[in-house]
Amino acid sequence: MKRELETDRLILRTVTTDDAEAIFKWTSDPDVNTFMNYTVHESVDFTREWIKTRNIDGAAEFDLGFVLKETGEMIGMGGLFYKKDIDAWEIGYNLRKDYWGKGLVPEAIRALIDYVDKEKGVRAIVGEFAVDNNKSRRVMEKLGMTYWKDSKYSKMDGSKTFEARVYRRELK
Repeated sequence: MKRELETDRLILRTVTTDDAEAIFKWTSDPDVNTFMNYTVHESVDFTREWIKTRNIDGAAEFDLGFVLKETGEMIGMGGLFYKKDIDAWEIGYNLRKDYWGKGLVPEAIRALIDYVDKEKGVRAIVGEFAVDNNKSRRVMEKLGMTYWKDSKYSKMDGSKTFEARVYRRELK
């Protein structure tokens, strides 16, 4: 199913393999990758294959590309992913470095929360971030989330483990 949502500045839409070059711009950036669980993408072909492996349109996964209305350029991705064990939707996102600090991620995630709430019902949201990632902490605070618990997570290849915090917000 193709999904498309709008905010004041963004169109949030289903990602396809045609978006690989745009996505590669941030997945290949070591600064963007610093706290991510995936390793730096080394080629557009790798990114294209990665997109094919994603369950982007799953019943418990809503992951959309962030496209600037002004330019039509995809600058990030984000979504909500249902975690049955804690009965909450986890937020996740990635944004090109040249768009950090402009309030685009909270704008996009708010729209996704509203959309998923209408379709599935959202009782709570959670988000995990590395302790040293103050930008993600601020995003979660802008979304009304507060500290819930300490955590750890590792890069998928096991190369690094991060001390982390999980923030949570009850919605219903």
